[in-house]
Amino acid sequence: MSRDVVIMGAAETDIGKLPTTSTLELHVEGARRALADANLTKDQVDGIASVSIPGPIQVAHSLGITPTYVDGTGVGGSSFLFHVRHATAAIKAGYADVVLVTHGESGRSRVGAPMHPRAGDSVMAQFEMPYGITGPPTSFTVPARRFLHETDNTLEQLAEVAVAQRRWASRNPRAMFRDEISVDDVLGAKMIADPFTLLMCCLVTDGGGALVVASREFAEAHGSDKPLVHILGTGEAATTPLISQMEDMTRCKQFTLSSQAAFKESGTSQADIDHLMIYDAFAHVPLYGLEDMGFVGRGESGAFVAEGNTSPGGSLPLNTNGGGMSYTHTGMYGMFAIQESVRQLRGEAAAQVDGAGTSLVLGNGGMFMSAATLILANQR
Repeated sequence: MSRDVVIMGAAETDIGKLPTTSTLELHVEGARRALADANLTKDQVDGIASVSIPGPIQVAHSLGITPTYVDGTGVGGSSFLFHVRHATAAIKAGYADVVLVTHGESGRSRVGAPMHPRAGDSVMAQFEMPYGITGPPTSFTVPARRFLHETDNTLEQLAEVAVAQRRWASRNPRAMFRDEISVDDVLGAKMIADPFTLLMCCLVTDGGGALVVASREFAEAHGSDKPLVHILGTGEAATTPLISQMEDMTRCKQFTLSSQAAFKESGTSQADIDHLMIYDAFAHVPLYGLEDMGFVGRGESGAFVAEGNTSPGGSLPLNTNGGGMSYTHTGMYGMFAIQESVRQLRGEAAAQVDGAGTSLVLGNGGMFMSAATLILANQR
């Protein structure tokens, strides 16, 4: 288990509104771009990882790859962080040398996208639907309200999360929403589900991307035009698929567990992190992440963001591509969070953070269902 593992290729497809591109095509296009970024051919790939629809086998077949390592883990939007973690373990164990992690989702245009599962087939129909909880906005409202109440974070501070991320998006030509906004703009936007207004909710877009994860030995022997991104530590955890069954609605247990594992494996602490990506399907999730991972104390996250610490020029740059609320969100956002960390560590981000040597990525799957953490660096 001594092999070092790196990300040697990373690329996204076009994002936004892509009405003529299917989900499978987005997977394939992202994969081809990532392989080109790593200066590899498909024949050098021996592992494939992707979510269950269209699935790693379909993606591999479409690319002309015959994998000897396959991962089809599907645990929501954090799945791609799980894939990187599993690929890292497989490479260290000698099961693979090069693993291609792909994502594609026609989240807005629904071209070649699966039908949504029938809620009546799940326990959600028994415990949540009778009370009007039928999707992400209504699922997240209960913990968000309880979190604000128990931590004394305010609604205005919740709005500050969207404001801060729009500051980053304004510097990113690829971001879907780029005009800067104020707290008043956020609070005055259309109400979706209390306490969330439209500007506190994620986008709905099309897009995809892929990563090439490899042993450092392979990457260095092959040679690369791009700097290698080292995977220092990883962690994962899962609790319940139902908001109503959370042990404590004001804390995300898996954020804590997965980040603790990643910090331990990497030998780093919060003070060593230069750059942070926290999956932000809705404005409250970065606040949970900051507190549950120990970057700030209990109830301090709202003020931390409002004081500008996560904004351009702040002490802890957060969601520097604009995040799921301003950059893109296809339905499963984790791939795009990893991509931004890679860009920052390579020094090629649109809104580049000076001196970014380490980056932590926290992924959230479902409505506080699963989480994974990656700690990445541009040096070993």
